[in-house]
Amino acid sequence: MNSLKPMLLSSLKSYNKSQFVKDLTAGIIVAIIALPLSIALALASGVGPEAGIFTAIVAGFVISALGGSSVQIAGPTAAFATIVAGIVAHDGMDGLIVATILAGIFLILMGLCHFGSLIKFIPFTITTGFTSGIAVTIVIGQLKDFFGLTYPMGVKPIETVEKFEAVINNFLQSIWMLS
Repeated sequence: MNSLKPMLLSSLKSYNKSQFVKDLTAGIIVAIIALPLSIALALASGVGPEAGIFTAIVAGFVISALGGSSVQIAGPTAAFATIVAGIVAHDGMDGLIVATILAGIFLILMGLCHFGSLIKFIPFTITTGFTSGIAVTIVIGQLKDFFGLTYPMGVKPIETVEKFEAVINNFLQSIWMLS
């Protein structure tokens, strides 16, 4: 039962002023990075910026309080922007709330069953390929802004392939207009 005890409780026994200053400095640095990133990912997901801020703050406190490491840092991840955007586009904010609650329940169950130890059975190539796929998804999602393009009225791509097609169509339309 001791393994289920949050790290916060055991860390507080030897907590002092020096550790507080270090934690405060780390918290400020993480906030400087995480809060603007949370806003950007919220907007990319199709929700308001306030949702990103609330999510980052609440998740940060929950992970810090209930996490299993005294040095764990958590923050927003761009990997979920596409997933969240799809859920919001298809099921709205109510669907996102249901998906979030279900994901939390699944994570708790997986933690209680110690499924985290199964990571050692996932080949390195799978992990690397997944990470590379996330990178490609992020790059494609940023092409429109990088090139200063605008989508035509009524075009609001959500999925990665739709975004790529919209950027290509925008380029082709620009080339056609120049000739």
